[in-house]
Amino acid sequence: MARDRGSVSIEVAVLAPAFIGLMVLAGVAGRTAVADEAVESAAHDAARAASIARDARTGRTAATDAARRQLDWSGLRCTAPPALTFRGSVGDAGTSFAAAYRSAPGVPATVTVAVTCTVSFDDLRAPGLPGVPGGKTVSASFTSPLDTYRSRR
Repeated sequence: MARDRGSVSIEVAVLAPAFIGLMVLAGVAGRTAVADEAVESAAHDAARAASIARDARTGRTAATDAARRQLDWSGLRCTAPPALTFRGSVGDAGTSFAAAYRSAPGVPATVTVAVTCTVSFDDLRAPGLPGVPGGKTVSASFTSPLDTYRSRR
């Protein structure tokens, strides 16, 4: 039994880094899942807010505000302000965001808003634990139809 003395200390020293690594991995995976959901919701809200507007300038402003509100509400902190990309379509043809608003009433048109955010993992880094990424870029897009029979500018 004297030979077993100190074996618990060795086991803890060997298993502790693996356990810490597993916890960091769980944190990265959890934060990525939350970020995916938050960015998806922000893209949905932004496209919907843009589709309600009557002109492209108001649509861009409404979309940007809606995306930021949704990301703030979810608590997601991007390393920089989220990037929004705007596209449109008239009929089945892709076009610019502004051209979708200029389409004639009665012609189906849609607006698409893509939201991109880089989520930081800096607070999950453990000293001496290699391999933790600095961040992950998450993006999502959503398309919303403009009212076909409403006048547009």
